Amino acid sequence: MKQIILFFAFLFTVNQSHSQENLPTDYLSKEFHKGRREAFRNLMPANSVAVIFSYPERVFSNDMNYKFHQNPDLYYLSGYKEPDAVLLIFKENQGTGETYNEVFFIRERDPKKETWTGRRLGIEGTKSQLGFTAVYNGRDFKDFPINFKKFDKIIYDKIPTDLNANQTGFDLFGLLQSFKTKAGITTNDNTSLDLFADITNSLREIKTPEEMELMRKTVKLSCIAHNEVMKAVGPQMSENEAEGIHTYIHKRYGAEGEGYNPIVGAGANGCILHYEENNSTKIDNQLLLMDVGSEYHGYSADVTRTIPANGKFTEEQKAIYQLVYDAQEAVFKICKEGTPLIDLNATAKEVLAKGLIKLGIITDPKDVKLYYPHSCSHFLGLDVHDKFTFKGPQSALKENMIITVEPGIYIPAGSKCDKKWWNIGVRIEDDIAIKKDTYENLSADSPRKWQDIEKLAAEKSTFNDMKFPKI
Repeated sequence: MKQIILFFAFLFTVNQSHSQENLPTDYLSKEFHKGRREAFRNLMPANSVAVIFSYPERVFSNDMNYKFHQNPDLYYLSGYKEPDAVLLIFKENQGTGETYNEVFFIRERDPKKETWTGRRLGIEGTKSQLGFTAVYNGRDFKDFPINFKKFDKIIYDKIPTDLNANQTGFDLFGLLQSFKTKAGITTNDNTSLDLFADITNSLREIKTPEEMELMRKTVKLSCIAHNEVMKAVGPQMSENEAEGIHTYIHKRYGAEGEGYNPIVGAGANGCILHYEENNSTKIDNQLLLMDVGSEYHGYSADVTRTIPANGKFTEEQKAIYQLVYDAQEAVFKICKEGTPLIDLNATAKEVLAKGLIKLGIITDPKDVKLYYPHSCSHFLGLDVHDKFTFKGPQSALKENMIITVEPGIYIPAGSKCDKKWWNIGVRIEDDIAIKKDTYENLSADSPRKWQDIEKLAAEKSTFNDMKFPKI
């Protein structure tokens, strides 16, 4: 009996005290998210409603899920980080008497489940912490008095079709089914999808001051991690160990994790653009390409550095590295408002092609694509490949965009060039905030010049002195 009483007392405690102490104080504020909803609403057409769902949970193994990652659009507009939710934003006020222009249906609190899978905000938490007024449990969505058919336009993102139901009827599967029934939707409406993309792309491509602050943090701590590996690396280190240093540094500074699967490739592995196994047991005397960026409060860095495992570049490695560096410097010079997006990659290709011809690796400028198969830049923010508006060749950089600049050269074994170049893969990637007449390199804290990399590699890392038992 005593054990039963204690159990229910514990449940009562969880139910009454669901706030967590010692949380970070630099999350985006509820005022920020409210401002983003207002900005979204301003771009909506008359007599319209926007419907934004959370992302689904995904099975990792048997009855265990992957760590949940929220739909960035929903997080941007609400700050809500739990699954099984849907946010409705109305262009005009709805209802009579006490009107509303948004309503949020969220995951219901459940003290028993919270003892297993963690605290939930619930209705009151969503109101007090996120600043919403009209908040309901997901189970209320099905019968909520809203006539979707009265709107001239329903704005929503692509509806996922690969969801499993949890039998409650108000998980994400149930919310989607209720929406489709209430709105009379059987297939995705491309005009609604296009409008949703137009609105979210135009908002998210321009970073607010609050977002810029978080981006500076996530990039800075990523640079610290890269620098620590530069000091700690050696021929006997494994790719996995190098990745682990990044992960530790990210967590040490409060990041939730990485913004994408880390790419840590030695030698030939560095010539695989999205190499993710990171399981080579020794780097040996090769180059180590590390494309690793933290995710801090939802915002992702994307930094790549290529370093020699023994601290010194060979002449061939140095030649390729300098070429990539020169291409990056050329692109930096045009990083400012008004530069056409297509000019970024064109500039990188021109420098790389000339350099490869000079080194005797290619003879025709068109063959640069053999060793530089990707583009030079992408947008960065809540997604590592963040949203942006592209309207053909006239699309240009704007102030407060954040882009990557990441030229690279990859020469796998068997390439039609002198064998001395084989298995040299080099990418240098920095995160750039666009200004009116110039740029800000957010990742400038991590050295890019080969001379500076060799200088830092000569320093000792805290990780060099760590000793662990053999297994």
